[in-house]
Amino acid sequence: MKTKIIATIGPSSDTPEKMKDLLNSGVSVFRLNFSHGNAGKFESIVKDIRRVEKELQKPVTIMQDLAGPKIRIGDLVDPVTFRAGDFALLGPKAPAKPGEVSWIPFTDNKILDNMEVGDRLVLADGTLQLMVREKRADGLFALEAQNSGIVTSRKGLALPGKSVKVPALTEKDKQDLRDGLRLGVDAAALSFVQTPEDILEAKEIIRSQGRNIPVVAKLERQNAVDRLEDILKVADVIMVARGDLGIECPLPSLPGIQKRIIRACNRAGKPVIVATQMLLSMVGSPSPTRAETTDVANAVLDGADCVMLSEETAMGSFPVETVRFMRWITGEAETLMAERKINLNLPEADNAPEFLSYSACLLADKSASVALVAHSMSGAAARGLSARKPIQPIYALTPVPAVVRYLNFSWGVIPVLADEGRKGHLERVEDFVDSFSGFKKGDQVVITAGQPHAGEETTGTNLVKIYRK
Repeated sequence: MKTKIIATIGPSSDTPEKMKDLLNSGVSVFRLNFSHGNAGKFESIVKDIRRVEKELQKPVTIMQDLAGPKIRIGDLVDPVTFRAGDFALLGPKAPAKPGEVSWIPFTDNKILDNMEVGDRLVLADGTLQLMVREKRADGLFALEAQNSGIVTSRKGLALPGKSVKVPALTEKDKQDLRDGLRLGVDAAALSFVQTPEDILEAKEIIRSQGRNIPVVAKLERQNAVDRLEDILKVADVIMVARGDLGIECPLPSLPGIQKRIIRACNRAGKPVIVATQMLLSMVGSPSPTRAETTDVANAVLDGADCVMLSEETAMGSFPVETVRFMRWITGEAETLMAERKINLNLPEADNAPEFLSYSACLLADKSASVALVAHSMSGAAARGLSARKPIQPIYALTPVPAVVRYLNFSWGVIPVLADEGRKGHLERVEDFVDSFSGFKKGDQVVITAGQPHAGEETTGTNLVKIYRK
């Protein structure tokens, strides 16, 4: 069970009993979707999660997913049905001649000011494609439907390929983030990230509240993909959010984009989540489709740290069964990875921490060690090992509770809250190996730790050794 599973909490899963079943079936992270509520809605859920966590004695990570600046049309009197070739008018005011053609109310001036004849618009989560044919003198835009579809009130609107800078954090998001930190969330996911500055703004709010939690950058826009390397430098976790990304980018290019993002995250030692429609058919069916099964397996084989369930566990009829199926699929993919030795990629040149991680994994592989055990104050050492995708499990010891929950995003990592009573990292790790019932006498493990020089309090990872129990 190396690949981490993220499950969204909703009406189908918001009881302590369901949460317990989900955790026992393989969930490591619970997602709270703030697009559908605020802190008041989630307060009792957070308390229930913490009670279940204590009962199961298993670290559980709570990820707050902020709504972001979703661009939506206004309220329609009635749904509008389109056939290919039908026209409609889009804009802030109804046309002077009512009934001329259907009117779609839309008041976002930033979008309207950037809209041009020839632009492609996507409505209703990508199901309806429209082309801008005319910008009229009354401020309305004439749109021609490229396919059939139905549009209802408050549906999302996107301009694929068009870079329109809107703040990633709305005023609601900023308040939700502060409220989430007060509730005790362990990570914050930022929607519609476009630039590194979006991440830095969220981190500043987190610091101002006296907290230090990881920020998950959700890649949903083409311009975010274009700036992936810059975003990777400041984000703590990356999410391939394929819903809106599949609207922004041509669908045939989406698999390649996903693979490139995962590869970049593995190189950078940053956890990466693959999300959206992974087992969507299980919202109403007790088993997934063959295509969904292959999709989940391929995400694991590509190097994803986490796979995420949304509607499947939030509102589906089979939330626990869905998690069990996902765990089954990921387990089979992990077995194939071990058989094919899809790991131990050579690190980038001139990067000592990466070479230490690589050396530890290579040593574990060649010495038939049963596990890797890392001590880390920040979790970076464990994430470095995880990025190499070793066959062996990675036990990560840290005295910092927040780091324990951060490590729930990393592939193959089993976080352990270490006793602060001993100062030496190496001594802590060796004591853990000697006392841990999961290791038999005579088993050998590969240890990474920071061994400070005389007079030093702490140091970064500078030691790799084989240790026999």
